[in-house]
Amino acid sequence: MSIEEARLEICNLTGDHYPEIKQLMDAAYNELGGAWPEHTITYLIEEFPEGQIGIVDGGKLVGIALSVQVDYARFSNPHTYEDIVDSNDNVKNDLSGDALYGLDVVIASSHRGMRLGRRLYDARKELCRQYNLRAILAGGRIPNYHQYSNELSPDQYITKVDRKEIYDPILTFQLSNDFQVKRLLKKYLPEDQKSVGYATLLEWNNILFEPDIRVLETSKNIVRVGAVQWQMRAVSSLDELLAQVEFFVDTVSDYQSDFIIFPEFFNAPLMGLGDQSTQTLAIRYLAEYTEKILERMSQLAIEYNANIITGSMPLADGDTIYNVSYLCHRSGKIDEQRKIHITPHEERDWVIQGGDKVSVFETDAGKVGILICYDVEFPELSRIMAQQGLEILFVPFWTDTKNSYLRVRLCAHARAIENECYVVIAGSVGNLPKVDSLDVQYSQSAVLTPSDFPFPHDALLNEATPNTEMLLFSDLDLSKLKVLHSEGSVRNLKDRRTDVYDVILKNTQ
Repeated sequence: MSIEEARLEICNLTGDHYPEIKQLMDAAYNELGGAWPEHTITYLIEEFPEGQIGIVDGGKLVGIALSVQVDYARFSNPHTYEDIVDSNDNVKNDLSGDALYGLDVVIASSHRGMRLGRRLYDARKELCRQYNLRAILAGGRIPNYHQYSNELSPDQYITKVDRKEIYDPILTFQLSNDFQVKRLLKKYLPEDQKSVGYATLLEWNNILFEPDIRVLETSKNIVRVGAVQWQMRAVSSLDELLAQVEFFVDTVSDYQSDFIIFPEFFNAPLMGLGDQSTQTLAIRYLAEYTEKILERMSQLAIEYNANIITGSMPLADGDTIYNVSYLCHRSGKIDEQRKIHITPHEERDWVIQGGDKVSVFETDAGKVGILICYDVEFPELSRIMAQQGLEILFVPFWTDTKNSYLRVRLCAHARAIENECYVVIAGSVGNLPKVDSLDVQYSQSAVLTPSDFPFPHDALLNEATPNTEMLLFSDLDLSKLKVLHSEGSVRNLKDRRTDVYDVILKNTQ
């Protein structure tokens, strides 16, 4: 059968297909007793019709995949073939089961080499997702093992197949379809002489599986974020600045946003109200407002039902000044992230010191992290966060020129790709001639994504108009990240060579 002549379609099997099913199974399993009797196939079709899948070419059945539902806890542990199919060919299907168990996949000899087995496996995976099942399990024969059983243990054989040093028609195919060997099954099918009675317990995890929990406890898949591109403007009081903050929080609340992020040092105009004889005095004066601003922003997070990333503000901790960003949860909880890497300007003119902790924060809309401006230019920090399950990285920044901005933007984009997460950057615009160090700003806030098929072709979800005060709204689909981690074209997190290198956080207190 040439590929050009094929007219293929996927279907669910019916009782009328049994003569063709028998023909396929007799040819494939002639050494193991051939096809199951009709009552077995009839039971499968009646009990679990969606799990019995066929491929038809011009009205002729040329491939089948048979499945049942099972209890994951039971069948992810050692078992035998008879635990699924007894000696009278009665199949056990558990309608309340939380996993799919793959029984048989058979392709007609005339249609081998056309990747029809992969098509059937993809259909199984989609069935597993639609039924919200935890995983696909299968007892996989290793029919070429008998050729190596005198020189290799089953474990050694499996390892060599995994390394592609040995070809096994079943195990090689299973591994190429993202199945993992969970354990070796002994005496799985004793009459299987080619496998010497052994089998592999194979598992494919449904990363989109959602446990059966109450609606209020479920995590969100679509998360809306609002990034504030903030206009630096002279203010006459703290209340005037907070009124502008509330305007933006109120606006994102109208759009039912889960997060709003302000830029680094968005409150810097308040320095114009104090002593600016030295920049050190100016930043310490600004730090006097931080506690009041934080208290008000936490109230706004509760009142307007939006998690607020407070940009960043100077914090006086004893005699030391830190650059700190806060996460004000809409529950009232407050987390903080201190800037780790301090720029030469911050260190020289403001005498700011760096923090020593890196955290990922659990929220009601995903796992998030915060890196303040310069910190995003150091890939180790976000890699540590990624190891803790980071989904959204927020980067409040403050840059004066375009080349300064591009350092933040390009590094942030790299962090999104290498850590398979979303990155939201937010900066400020405008001029403050009467405030030292705030005479010019450059910003183009943006939402950056990994670079793979589920995401925009340029890995850019959204971006603001440069140097214009505005709100940037974006919807982030966290389920796409889950698929990317497991099934991406490349898998930066999964394929790290931790046997060669690692990134370690020294301060874990």
